[in-house]
Formats: sequence, structure tokens, C-alpha cells
Amino acid sequence: MTTDARACAARVLVQVVSGGRSLADALPDAVQAVSDARQRALVQELSYGTLRWFYRLDVQLQQLMQKPLKQRDVDVRCLLLIGLYQLTQLAMPQRVAVNETVQATEALKKPWARGLVNAVLRNFQRRADSLEVMLDTDAAVKFAHPAWFIERLQADWPHDWEAILTANNERPPFSLRVNQRRVTRDEYLDELLARSIEAVPLPHIATGLMLKKPVAVENLPGFSAGEVSVQDGAAQLAAVLLSLAPGQRVLDACAAPGGKTAHILEVEPEIDGLTAIDIDGRRLRRIEENLARLSLHAELQQGDAGEPAAWWDGQPYDRILLDVPCSATGVIRRHPDIKLLRKPGDVATLVSGQARLLQALWPLLSPGGMLLYSTCSVLFDENSGQVAHFLERQTDAAVLSINAAWGRGCMHGRQIFPGEDEMDGFYFACLQKLG
Repeated sequence: MTTDARACAARVLVQVVSGGRSLADALPDAVQAVSDARQRALVQELSYGTLRWFYRLDVQLQQLMQKPLKQRDVDVRCLLLIGLYQLTQLAMPQRVAVNETVQATEALKKPWARGLVNAVLRNFQRRADSLEVMLDTDAAVKFAHPAWFIERLQADWPHDWEAILTANNERPPFSLRVNQRRVTRDEYLDELLARSIEAVPLPHIATGLMLKKPVAVENLPGFSAGEVSVQDGAAQLAAVLLSLAPGQRVLDACAAPGGKTAHILEVEPEIDGLTAIDIDGRRLRRIEENLARLSLHAELQQGDAGEPAAWWDGQPYDRILLDVPCSATGVIRRHPDIKLLRKPGDVATLVSGQARLLQALWPLLSPGGMLLYSTCSVLFDENSGQVAHFLERQTDAAVLSINAAWGRGCMHGRQIFPGEDEMDGFYFACLQKLG
């Protein structure tokens, strides 16, 4: 166990920045190694915040150092970025931020770096105003995003790219989905109020709530009893868009971690079976755990949704939810490590995989049935562009209009930008098989 949150956060950043590991994988074990609850919260804050502003902080650091650190001292570099994050983004006494960051060099077993860390952070305090003006001339630095992503946004959304980037740097809301098979939204709001937990209904979504402040799930009333689940508002739209009815056979492809699977069963308990498939056995177990907490049942299949011959029973589905693997560029505010981990060449690979899944699953849909195609991306090629190419190949497919007060209409389907109505960035298109 350790008590130094800054050193712990620096080690987490090393795994992301140099090791290519996701923050979701790297952070949990690191947090558990910290003994004090407040320090654990600080590890999380420093890890998420420094990655959120990485592209700005890193350029600031370059301006403050005469020569770069050696690769073996990447932990010191990450500690310096954490120091700059505290000085620029946190309401923390600057003296405390500097002194505690300098002290963290001991926990990293890099005592030689004390003077360097102190000098760099003190130098920033002297030059902060002039650095801010200079750095804001470059969009990648100003908005703290990789240049390739900004260029794609400017091409896809020439009037909205700045708003998207700004929203990506905001803290995400803590959103809940109320299980209306057990409790109404108003009843659950009363339960929260009784525990002095402030919340407001989400617009457009009958099951959605947003907490004013995040709380641990174990402190949510009725969580263990299945009254409520953590789920973003946009993700809750999927089950509604499927237009579910009793007697339908439903497929949830690429289903993990199971939030939409559970919501489908909550919305329409009398469907004629739900099959949830995912290629990752570990993630499939998460679906099983989520369903067990909610006392719900689905047929779980481990397999490649793009190879249905290995798992399909030959009976067509009336509804297919295809929430495809994507660039996740609509959920950067929740996963700021995406800025570093996603590379420009990844998008073409993802687009190819999405097309493969669409083509493979379309024959499983019954005539008159509907496939809901969705992503948590804001990129045209994965969304409207992908659907347009599918329609060119598939003559028995048609796009159904989504008449809604949320998001905005596209060439095909509907797009939500991150932050709109407190939702993540999502895309939906309803594809009907002509009979």
C-alpha cells in the first residue's frame, strides 16, 4: 500500500502513454494500492484530468524544459504533466500542488528529479500567462486533441467541430436508468431525495436520471435489488428505437457489457427470447452478472457476430441491435485516453469491420424486421457514410425516419453530439428489411 496519490497516478499514466493500455484497465488496480479513500479519489482525478488535457500539458512541458527526458524517465515526465494539470485545472493551492508533486519523486524512487520537478513547476508559475496566449494559436493545443482528429471533425462537422471538442473536455454526467418494471422514475427520485442525493430527469428519456454529484453505486438506493442501473442517456434511446412488441425474437449483437440487453428486457418483458452475443468471454460474464442483479434472462452466446454460422439457430429475428465496435469518439469525455490510444489508421479498419458485421447479420433479419445500427462515434465514415454504402449494396434495405426532438438529422439516421441534453455522442439508424 502507498499513500502518494501523485506517484500512483504517474505510474498509471506511464501504462497509457507508453504502454498503450486503456485507463479502464490500468486504473482499478492502481487505485486499490492506495490506502486512503481521499487519496484514491485524487489518483482518479489526476489520471483522468491529465489525460483529458494531455495534448496541451505536453506542449507546455516542452516549452518549460531545455531538453527532453530520457525514455527510462517517462514516469518523471508523467509526474511533471500531473503537476501542470494541478496548476492549470484544479482549485488547489499552488504551493501544495508544487510541494506534493516534488515529494512524489521519492515514491517514484527518482530522488534526483526533485530539483528538476521543482524548477519546471516554478518556471511555469512565472510564465503561465504568456504560455497560455502562445499555446492558444494552435487548435490541437488549444482544444487538447490530436491534430488528425480535429481535421476529420472539421471536414465532417465544419460548423460544430469546436463545440464537439469543447464538450469532450467537460466532465461527464452521472446518468442512471430506472428499471420501470420495479419502480417509476418519480418514485425513484423520491428515494434519492430521502437519501439527500440530488437528481433531475433526463429529457427525451422516460427512464433517465442525472445525479447532480456522482456517488458510489453501492450508495444508490435499490441498486443491488435491480431498481436502477448506470447508463448514459443516449444509450437508453436504443431500446426505445427498436419499437419492441410481445412475441418478437431479438438479437443484441456485440452486446457487452449488457446495458442495452437489460434495457430491452425491461422495456418489453414479453418478447419471444433475446440472444446476446459477444466475442469476448470475459465481457460476456459481465452481461451475465448485470442480468443476474436485475433478475433478467437472455440467451448468452460467445462468438463472432460476423460469423453467424457458428452460433445462429436458423430462426430469423424480428429486431437486431447492432451496436458496432467503433472509434468511440463520442465518449471521449468519459474515456480521455481515447485521445492517445486511437490512431488515424484505426478508423478505416473499424469501418471495414462495421461493414462486415452489417453484411453478415442482415440475412438473419425477417422480412419487415428492423436492424438498429448504432455507434458512439461522431465520424461520418462510421455513421451516415457506413449506412449509405450498405444501402448501395443491399437493395432490400430501407432507412426509416427517426422523428425525434434529440440530436440532428443526417443524410441517413440521426446524430447526437457529446454534451447535447447531457448525453454522450451517439449515432442511430433504423434499417428495415423490405418484405
